Amino acid sequence: MNKIFTIAMVALMLVFTLGVTLAIPNGANEVSYKNSTRLAADSPKNYTAIAGNVTELDITGRTITQSWQGYYGNVSGSITLSDSAGNPMYNWSLASPQGEVFASTNGLNLDWTGVKCFNWTENGTDLESTMNIDDAADGINETFETYILNAHADFIVGSTEFNETTACMSTEVFDSSGDKNPGVFEEVLLSDASGNPIFAALLEQDVDGFNSITHDFQMLVLEDGHGNTETTDYFFYVELE
Repeated sequence: MNKIFTIAMVALMLVFTLGVTLAIPNGANEVSYKNSTRLAADSPKNYTAIAGNVTELDITGRTITQSWQGYYGNVSGSITLSDSAGNPMYNWSLASPQGEVFASTNGLNLDWTGVKCFNWTENGTDLESTMNIDDAADGINETFETYILNAHADFIVGSTEFNETTACMSTEVFDSSGDKNPGVFEEVLLSDASGNPIFAALLEQDVDGFNSITHDFQMLVLEDGHGNTETTDYFFYVELE
């Protein structure tokens, strides 16, 4: 199921200790959503069979992915200078902020100081096996390009810079053209120091999305639906600029 996420009133806490400022992605302060049903199954087509005939059929079909969930929506918020109790000394409001939205199933235990590109060589096979998508047409490396230079824009997570030469696994989620558009709705596959996957969507400025409605972000996350009826909880973080 697709869910529209509007993330509002998000604060980036600046922690000042002995003259050192540490900025890391902060948990989404507020999330509202609307449920959206998946694509309805296509009705079967019929063709009359006549004894003795031999008929060539060219068949085109669609199968709903059992490996991915999609999220999309808009982001607003502020950068704040606040104390540990959340009392703001000053706020900078951001109607259309730049930055990133992050999603991870290990959200409560992520080590943001060790964030890095997801290592496909070391961890890719194990992750696909866990999600039951070994050699699947909609697998991870069939969805995210593997280590291609200049594949995504520059961005920073905390104090770690990811630039076009870093070559993280990345993709573009379809826009209103119904296809990928280079540099639009970019998503990068990261991990923390322990190898926990982190999906990172780079924020846009009101771009026409897959459904021809403007969004600030679109992202794909893994979800095992191969005969598995259990749902997966994702934790959302944002980093605003």
